[in-house]
Amino acid sequence: MDSISITGIRCYGYIGFFSEEKVLGQWFEVDLTLWLDLTDASKSDALEKTVDYSRIVKTVQELVKDSQFALLERTADAIATTILQEQPLVENIKVDLSKLNAPIPDFSGKVTIEITRSKAALMSK
Repeated sequence: MDSISITGIRCYGYIGFFSEEKVLGQWFEVDLTLWLDLTDASKSDALEKTVDYSRIVKTVQELVKDSQFALLERTADAIATTILQEQPLVENIKVDLSKLNAPIPDFSGKVTIEITRSKAALMSK
């Protein structure tokens, strides 16, 4: 199976457990790996045989901006589910969602959630 990685999608959103996070917002970063068969695209050089990267980036940015989830886990799952539903060629997806400035005292790192989802599992629900 082939893959496409889209990394460094920066988004401002209002996701978080604390009320301040839901009011003030913060920056997030999303990295995606999409697994799909790229054979037809590589032979035809036709955009309709692959995914439109700009559409996927826009979908992620809108989901992060408009979601008011408390957990990164829920947000990452929403991103994965939406892309699997909207992109017929994508069979599997890995989402790395990072909160760049988690409100943790004396902590300057980031927190990242990584999830992997499949279209087959989504369709069997």
